[in-house]
Amino acid sequence: MLRFLDRPGLPRLAYRHRPGAGPTIVFLPGYRSDMSGGKATALDGWAERTGHAMLRFDYRGCGESAGVFGEATLDDWRDDLLDLLDRVTDGPLVLVGSSMGGWLMLLAALERSERVRALVGIAAAPDFTEWGFDDRMRATLVADGLLVTEEGDPADPQVVTLPFWRSGQANRLLDRPIGLACPVRLLHGLEDRVVPTSVAFRLGRAIGSADVQFLLVKDGDHRLSRDGDLKLLVATVAALVEAP
Repeated sequence: MLRFLDRPGLPRLAYRHRPGAGPTIVFLPGYRSDMSGGKATALDGWAERTGHAMLRFDYRGCGESAGVFGEATLDDWRDDLLDLLDRVTDGPLVLVGSSMGGWLMLLAALERSERVRALVGIAAAPDFTEWGFDDRMRATLVADGLLVTEEGDPADPQVVTLPFWRSGQANRLLDRPIGLACPVRLLHGLEDRVVPTSVAFRLGRAIGSADVQFLLVKDGDHRLSRDGDLKLLVATVAALVEAP
């Protein structure tokens, strides 16, 4: 059932919470994505079949949530996630972040480390405002206040604002140790043309946990949404959720 979290002075957030056995699986979409995508619904279907708790949601300005997409920053979306974790869930958590959601997953885990049992990144993209932008793109952001790129579909350009970019730069993680001790699984396609595989390796080295595993899909792209990719994702999350 679609529900909404009302917050005085802030956009209300759309979410779907499935009660069940813990820990609660929390899916974090990527940039311009929402909770209706294939990875989120595949995990939710598994949670329904097995009786496990799950939360999926839309960031402000995305999907069914209120707000304006172009006005949101990385800090805003991190705070949206923390509000939902604090007010909708209880007990231990397994955070699953796709692309930019993998960055937010890490930021939230650092804030709520006492609750996070495990992390699963799917083409996780921490610090993409740094490695994903060249000097020309940065100059355009500063001069115009936004950057429009045609990633994949020219009819559906991607827009990044200067406030979002600055927020990302202030939340970079890969240039220092990341103090997380929980199990971490990083799924990444070797044919990913959006997030280089090297980012996954940098992330794995930066995380303090001794239990970090890489699951590389030889012919996988950035989306990792094929049937086999989804089965791998579900199996990975299931192993962490059901671990003693």
